[in-house]
Amino acid sequence: MNSNLANYIVQIADNNLILAQRLGELCGHAATIETDIALTNISLDLFGQVRSYYQYAASLMGNEASEDSIAFLRTEGEYKNSLLVEQPNTDFAYVITRQFFYDQFHLLFLKKLQHSSDENLRAIALKSIKEVTYHVRFSSDWMLRLGDGTEESHQRVSQAVSDLWTYTNELVTASEIELEMASQGIGVNPEEFRAEYFTSLKSVLNEATIPVPEHSYFQKGGKQGIHTEHMGFILTEMQYMQRTYPNMTW
Repeated sequence: MNSNLANYIVQIADNNLILAQRLGELCGHAATIETDIALTNISLDLFGQVRSYYQYAASLMGNEASEDSIAFLRTEGEYKNSLLVEQPNTDFAYVITRQFFYDQFHLLFLKKLQHSSDENLRAIALKSIKEVTYHVRFSSDWMLRLGDGTEESHQRVSQAVSDLWTYTNELVTASEIELEMASQGIGVNPEEFRAEYFTSLKSVLNEATIPVPEHSYFQKGGKQGIHTEHMGFILTEMQYMQRTYPNMTW
């Protein structure tokens, strides 16, 4: 039981970890100071949530596991994040679209997780909802500004939506461990809010005058540890210090 629960916690936290790492790459590079600070704060929010999840998972794993060993000492196939969050920071439109797609999912997920029978997961969800509510507002507002802005901003965000749409359905497709934990009242089956998720996406896209993609083919594999070519580069940078200087402390 502890092993399955730990694996579930790690899986749901991996999305936050990889997306936070992606956003961290942008620190100091946003177009305006205000946007730079906002994206950095969202990254820090996600890292904070990751720490809570990993600390809890480590306590269940034993064998001297720690939040650092979970974050930095796994191989690529051991990360179970969705493919969406590892997509690169191609341009600002891609950054915002990726964030928007994930935020809409994340808030719906946390609203379900706050009713978990596990008191630790309930506590993490209740704290995180406040932060993610802001994330949703931030990314949704930017989708509206880009979609209904200049001709170039509309074209760029429409392209980003078209390219990243293929990664959305994996978020709301349950893995085996998600189904198992949901059946026990501990976790969340994301398929229960799939329709609500896509309705929320389309509502904002329509308001932003951004075409809703019609293609129905979706990429998957991240929840099974099968990642895109980008994942290895993310881990190389993220894990460098721990792997170069094992057991280092500050």
